[in-house]
Amino acid sequence: MVLRWLISLILNAVALLVVAQLFDSFQLEGFGTALLASFILAILNILIKPLLILFTLPITILTLGLFLFVINAVTLMITQALMDSSFVIDGFGIAILASIIISIINLVLNNLVKDSIR
Repeated sequence: MVLRWLISLILNAVALLVVAQLFDSFQLEGFGTALLASFILAILNILIKPLLILFTLPITILTLGLFLFVINAVTLMITQALMDSSFVIDGFGIAILASIIISIINLVLNNLVKDSIR
């Protein structure tokens, strides 16, 4: 269980670094910063994301779940606010786009790792 969580943190850090390479307005100082951001994001996903989903359930249902990308963007923005200048996102639009790309990258990486563990 703990090993799976650590692997997930590392894969999320890799996804954050990939997004940082794609966009100039999404900046990370390095892998250590990405790992810390991944850890903070995981904690926010455990504590705050369920509340955000609960409060926005009607709009999430109306958008067929697409509003979850906005919630992911909000958690990304909270993460970058907590990390100060070592993690910078220049706008909410980039945060939404980054959350979509991070979700796709995490899906692919998790499937690759899951298949290689079996």
